[in-house]
Amino acid sequence: MKKSRFSETQIIGILKEHQAGLSAADLCRKHGISDATFYNWRRKFGGMEVADARRLKALEAENAKLKRMLAEQMMDVATLKEMLGKNF
Repeated sequence: MKKSRFSETQIIGILKEHQAGLSAADLCRKHGISDATFYNWRRKFGGMEVADARRLKALEAENAKLKRMLAEQMMDVATLKEMLGKNF
């Protein structure tokens, strides 16, 4: 996945500017982002504080790690079942 040019702190700062009354188009022009990026950020980070965003990022990383572990275990189980099926 591509790394963002903006940190969670910067993104939340931009969204707070929008809540303060600046238009989305002005913010996009000012920060050099597209409208779609702005609205994706608003959907994902809207109403969050910096600590919440950091917690979200940590939870997403943990979830990805657990999914990888589950996939590896499922592969091990499938391999063992295949090996047992050939022996009998």
